[in-house]
Amino acid sequence: MSYAVSGALQAAVFAALSGDAALAALVGSAIYDAVPAGTVPDLYVRLGTETVREASDGSGAGAVHLLTVSVITTNPGFASAKAVATAVSDALHDADMTLTRGTLVSMQFERATARRIDAASARQIDLRFRARVSDD
Repeated sequence: MSYAVSGALQAAVFAALSGDAALAALVGSAIYDAVPAGTVPDLYVRLGTETVREASDGSGAGAVHLLTVSVITTNPGFASAKAVATAVSDALHDADMTLTRGTLVSMQFERATARRIDAASARQIDLRFRARVSDD
């Protein structure tokens, strides 16, 4: 097992989200690895946490990455956040992404959690994806 594919996977996920026309129609370029300082849009996407597990097998070294992508909004209600979460899910589930190191074997939606944050003044939907990679 190696953590070496992590950076390549993150870059591919960011590129897939940034290049998705349906998502861009909803949030423009408000897709962040790290939220910038200052004022942020009322609705944006942020790459979140990652947990990696060993998944090598007889074919070679590999890992399973559990990735979180968050949709955050200060808009009232969950409707706009759910529309963006749908676009994120559509862009990543079963995505065929080329990595700069290793190979993406599969990318699957695993679960989502929608909640109020900031004393209920904002909404956040965390989408978790399971990515299986090989380091070939």
